Amino acid sequence: MFVIAGLGNPGRKYENTRHNMGFLAVDKLAEKYDIKINKLKHKALVGDGIISGRKVLLVKPQTYMNLSGDSLREIVSYYNIDIENLIVIYDDFDLAAGSLRIRKKGSAGSHNGMKSVVQQLQSENFPRIRVGIGSSGGLDWKDFVTGRIGTGENDILAEAVDKAADAAACILQKGIDRAMNEYNIKPKPERKEPSDEKRND
Repeated sequence: MFVIAGLGNPGRKYENTRHNMGFLAVDKLAEKYDIKINKLKHKALVGDGIISGRKVLLVKPQTYMNLSGDSLREIVSYYNIDIENLIVIYDDFDLAAGSLRIRKKGSAGSHNGMKSVVQQLQSENFPRIRVGIGSSGGLDWKDFVTGRIGTGENDILAEAVDKAADAAACILQKGIDRAMNEYNIKPKPERKEPSDEKRND
C-alpha cells in the first residue's frame, strides 16, 4: 500500500491559502479517482482507494502544519508502510509560483511541516512533491503562506495543484524517475522584447 499525504492546516480559515497546497493536491486526487476522504483516523482525515492499480491511502493531517509528523508517524507505523511508499505533497516558497519539484528523498529545508515529518519518522528517505508558491515579496513569511491565494495567482497555482496530483499518480504507475522527468517543471519566463535603442557601454 502507498500513502499519499498532503500537508496543510485544517479549518475554513486556511481553506484557500498558499500553505494548503498539499491538502488541495490530495483533494484533487480524491476527485480524479473517486476516493472519499471522510474518515478521521490517526489525527488525520483519510480515504482509501485505488490509483493506477495500487492500493492507496490519501491523508490530510489535522494536527496543524507544525505537528504533521505526529499523524504520519502513527499511520506509517499502524499500516507498516515501507518509507519509500510514503509520498508527501507540500508548498514551497523557495520555488517559483506554479513550479513543481519532485525528489526521491532529502532534507526538510525551511518547511516546518516537513521538519516535523522528518523528525517523527527519523528518516528523509521518502518521495516528496513540492508545489512552488513563489516569494513573499517582502511580506512576513508567516502572513504570506497563510494568506489567501490572490486572483492573479489562482490559475497558475490551480494548474500546479492539478499537475502535482497527476505526478503522484505517475509515481505509482511508472515510478519516481519517470515522474521526475515528466513533472519537474518551471514556469516559462516571460519573453522580453528587444529595446529599440542599442546601448553602447
